[in-house]
Amino acid sequence: MSTALPRRRTGQNRVLWLLERLEREPRADAVIDTLSSGVRSLPLGRGRDLLHGRWLGHPVHPLMVQVPIGAWFSAALLDLCPGRSREAGLLIGVGLAATAPAAVTGAVDWAELHPQQQRVGLAHSLANTVAAGLYATSLACRLKGRTARGRTFGFLGLTAVGIGGMLGGHLAYRQASGANHAEEVPHVVSEGWHRVGAVAEFPQGRPERRSVDDVPVLVVRESDDVVHALAERCSHLAGPLSEGAVADGCVECPWHGSVFRLSDGWNVRGPATAPQPAFDTRIVDGQVEVRLRDH
Repeated sequence: MSTALPRRRTGQNRVLWLLERLEREPRADAVIDTLSSGVRSLPLGRGRDLLHGRWLGHPVHPLMVQVPIGAWFSAALLDLCPGRSREAGLLIGVGLAATAPAAVTGAVDWAELHPQQQRVGLAHSLANTVAAGLYATSLACRLKGRTARGRTFGFLGLTAVGIGGMLGGHLAYRQASGANHAEEVPHVVSEGWHRVGAVAEFPQGRPERRSVDDVPVLVVRESDDVVHALAERCSHLAGPLSEGAVADGCVECPWHGSVFRLSDGWNVRGPATAPQPAFDTRIVDGQVEVRLRDH
């Protein structure tokens, strides 16, 4: 009698395979380019950073979506109880009213993502649009007294919301959209001072890239005895700050335009919602040394 263990299937998860195909699918790129350019050209002024969530320290969109999702899920529970269709309809209406601000915050963030992320984000938006349409139909049916049909459209809407949520989760956790891409720096850079080069190696006002414990560091010499150093990879999507423009005591990311103050890494302008890790600097015997600043 054989005692061999049953062979386990080691193939890739089918859902993940489909999502990765979606990331690589370029056929909607022309539409994506048009939509993202339109969103970026909106005259939002300082409101753009408000929508990004710079004031909050992380994107606002995940916070905003709690209202429609919570309202619609609660409506589904009420629809399972006899005689509660009116209350369920009220919750559906609350969810529909909350979709616009959630969609706006999501669109502003989406317009500043990589193409692979934007492809998944577009599918996420389409699923949620379908969900909103189904819930609007459900509410209309309830107002006309067609309760059973209203419940059916409500449950279909919840299914679409689930698909949208799965796509949003992939976008946030698998593709790291909205994550702080500089968060690991304090956990990787060792304590103490690190020599990054002679003062003469850093032309005044020009960003230079160095490395500390394999972590890229941006170094900018402001004057003969004033040197600034920040984590070099942008907290938004890891753009190379050493290739950005330096002006007015700040550096601008060349990828999406986030602006960081050189003196302390503060994110002066989004889409970055997190500041850059900053380093203390000193000059010893003509050599520039940096030490991760303890905030």
